[in-house]
Amino acid sequence: MTDGLLLPPGGGRRIQAMTLKAGAEQSKIWSTFEAEVAPGFDVGAHLHQQAEEVFYVLEGELDLLAFQPTATANGDWRTWESKTGATVFRGGPGSFMFVPAGCPHAFFNRGAEPARMLFLVSPAGHELYLQELTDLLAASGPPDQAEIAALRARHDIHQLTPLTIHPPGA
Repeated sequence: MTDGLLLPPGGGRRIQAMTLKAGAEQSKIWSTFEAEVAPGFDVGAHLHQQAEEVFYVLEGELDLLAFQPTATANGDWRTWESKTGATVFRGGPGSFMFVPAGCPHAFFNRGAEPARMLFLVSPAGHELYLQELTDLLAASGPPDQAEIAALRARHDIHQLTPLTIHPPGA
């Protein structure tokens, strides 16, 4: 029998603005993170052909997207609408978002304070992508966009709109 994992508050391994709570070393099924989303941070709309994700807002507010837009995805995802009329959802503490494989999704912190969320992704291993991205960004000089694109492709991340930092209130 295998023992479980117990972590105190703040426990885990820090990777960028996320703390890995459990990942591929503990599970084949999923990785779990506590994520801090800085004011103005926009992950950009993207999708995964194989992965499923869950987002649960702990503190602050996030604009959340989890639907297929009616038109070809481009521009500002915060203006997108689905065939059924769904639009971007502003979620505070306790808000939940499930993202099935193949579904475009994004999150954005329009507030002046950091937001925090619990983030689960299946299958496990998203921490490998985050660590490789961290290593790539730590290299001297501006990041090589072709290398970032290749990294994302290797990890089933299909970016639809760019990751950006918006000015406060934008």
